[in-house]
Amino acid sequence: MNILSLFDGMSCGRIALDRANIKVDNYYASEIDKYSQIVSHANYPDIIRLGDITKWQDWNIEQPDIIIAGSPCQGFSFAGKQLNFNDPRSALFFTFIEILKHYKPKYFLLENVVMKKEYNDVISGILGELYPECITQGELFRAGRLEPIQINSALVSAQNRERLYWTNIQGIEHPKDKGILLKDIIEDANTEKEKSYPITATYSFAGNVDDYINKSRRQLIKCGAIRGRNPDNPKSRESGLDTVQMLEVRQDEKTNCLTSVQKDNVLCRHIGNADIKGNDAIKRVYATDSKSPCLTTMQGGHQEPKISDDFTTWRKLTPLECERLQTVPDNYTNFVSNSQRYKMLGNGFTIDIISHILKGVN
Repeated sequence: MNILSLFDGMSCGRIALDRANIKVDNYYASEIDKYSQIVSHANYPDIIRLGDITKWQDWNIEQPDIIIAGSPCQGFSFAGKQLNFNDPRSALFFTFIEILKHYKPKYFLLENVVMKKEYNDVISGILGELYPECITQGELFRAGRLEPIQINSALVSAQNRERLYWTNIQGIEHPKDKGILLKDIIEDANTEKEKSYPITATYSFAGNVDDYINKSRRQLIKCGAIRGRNPDNPKSRESGLDTVQMLEVRQDEKTNCLTSVQKDNVLCRHIGNADIKGNDAIKRVYATDSKSPCLTTMQGGHQEPKISDDFTTWRKLTPLECERLQTVPDNYTNFVSNSQRYKMLGNGFTIDIISHILKGVN
């Protein structure tokens, strides 16, 4: 098949096609980020690189059988400013539509974040006009819209990552839950880590410290996010109040979604309480055994997800562990700096979700 991948990044689409056992004759990739292209080229030197998507009318390519796209999501994300189509990055969705109209491939797949219904309806309505014959998720094309399927990457990985997938590939169902937890993807405990930071607060334990540690080692890893909250009323979202950075912990065994903000994804297991003033949530100190929050693009400032391997230090998730959260092959991104690896992994697809959908291609 001929594949056209728009906003190709590090070519997650190509990995997914291989994993779905789909033979690729030509894989055309449109991407402008140089670091993503370095990683893509190192793994797939045969990819035909097209460059800037806005220059698509100059492309000379064979008719694609499948178009895959993960258009920029910053304007739609609930974690962002929600500028919707006024954000020039998210407005590139309309360039994707121009290309889809021009080639009208047999199959297409579009991924994006969970967004407000009004934005969702715009995308679904336009795709419905292009592919009115579609049936998605066993439901008839309805009300002039081609509805997306919402899938959480937690079903196939140790990461909570809700995403929307618009496609005309038929019969797509949710993948079975593989039951993967964070402990299943963490590097060997003897592996030397890049950095380890001390837990400097004092601790208050009820009873014998050794007994407490032995009990704590049997607890599950917890995950959470670092949020700026008012220490006297953490639930308040009133603007203008003084805030401190607090750890907000998930109660399940998954991570948050990988995003562009590294502090959105902290891996933790409760190992004690810091002897400080404030509510219980800010006193908890955690270590390693559960699921990760959603990965972000983690751009500097120690925003990488953090875990504790013992009872004195914490560390960031390694790039290899983030690859595993996205079900990317180990060391696939090991051709650029760690900061660039974190960023492209946060921007990328969860491979096993994409390959699951592509297996419906005839």
